Amino acid sequence: MDALDAKYPFFASAREAVAEAAVSLPELVAADAPAVERARERVERALLEGTVASESGAFPGESAYDTQAELLSYPIARILVSLLDSAPAIEKYAAAEAATAMERIRRDLDTDDELRSVSSATVALDDLLAEFDLAGAVRPDPGSPAGVRGGAVGGGSGAGSGAATVGSGAGRDSDHYRIAVGPYLRLTSPEWGDSWRLVNRALADGTVRVSRDELLAALEAAVEDRVADGLPFELAADEGIAAALESRVADLRRLLSERTYAEPPDVVAPALFPPCMTNLIEKAERDAALSSAESFALMAFLVGIGMTPDEVVAFCADTSLDAEGIRYQTEYLTDERGTQYPPPTCETLANYGICHNEDDHMQVAADPLSYYEKRVGATDEVTDWRAGRETDEPSEA
Repeated sequence: MDALDAKYPFFASAREAVAEAAVSLPELVAADAPAVERARERVERALLEGTVASESGAFPGESAYDTQAELLSYPIARILVSLLDSAPAIEKYAAAEAATAMERIRRDLDTDDELRSVSSATVALDDLLAEFDLAGAVRPDPGSPAGVRGGAVGGGSGAGSGAATVGSGAGRDSDHYRIAVGPYLRLTSPEWGDSWRLVNRALADGTVRVSRDELLAALEAAVEDRVADGLPFELAADEGIAAALESRVADLRRLLSERTYAEPPDVVAPALFPPCMTNLIEKAERDAALSSAESFALMAFLVGIGMTPDEVVAFCADTSLDAEGIRYQTEYLTDERGTQYPPPTCETLANYGICHNEDDHMQVAADPLSYYEKRVGATDEVTDWRAGRETDEPSEA
């Protein structure tokens, strides 16, 4: 097992590494090995935040032991998701694995060739294409300036007529690529927008022209499909894994049970926000960093009351929260895959040290959205923060 296996655990080489290690997953689970807790974190962060990266920010590991725990957390996470047996959970988990992988892939592709040559924990674009059997289906576009500079190198196994494979370093720097129509249709969706519809694409010799970012989006979809493939699966009753993971699965089910969409009050009135949300906003306004749990709770609340990502960015402009991070998280919370997520209940927030039950407000409502809705309903005249912004914006001629 090496760091690249742990970094991209859905690669075929990573599966082989797990098999060759002859590690017993039931024994790991029974022993409550570090990989088990990391697997739980992997699934929880996927459901809450759209990432499977460790909250510590470290990636593996400073030792072979850390690398092994990171890699083995992936098959155990798949077990946890299977035990949840929830279609929205599977979709969110697969999307989070893919999104995290693509963040790492982009960093790898931006790594200088000299650094790449001494690091075994990075991948090149041709590695990714080979991993998903796309080596013969993708080539740099000859009309792209960068593609001309880098050129298309090698024929590669499976390359069709006129379809050269991407070479290490060269194709990586191309602006545009050509992808065969079949793989393009398989990996993309018209639901991504009109620009993805085949009728709106430049076709030539059975290939579709795509930008570098569009090719990476297609590869992210390939990762998501691979992660979701086979989920959920049945576990052998005699292995005892389900029983050993029962408490962790129960915690994850509780998180899922809180994730039901509710119609927002459709008004943004900061003076009526629940105390916990007001506290988080004031903390961020003091330029203090919010924990991931605090950030999620606040973003989910603001989205839950009907704010768009742009409005949340504007609302938090004078806080410690990063605009790019806000946009990423709010877009994730409002996407159309699976369940849309309101903030956790007051009880869960209390467990994270976020809710302190000020004025015994848990007797009023069990969650921030319900509390806010009741306060809005009990107020005769409510000023909407968004209305104030509209009057300040210059009108278009």
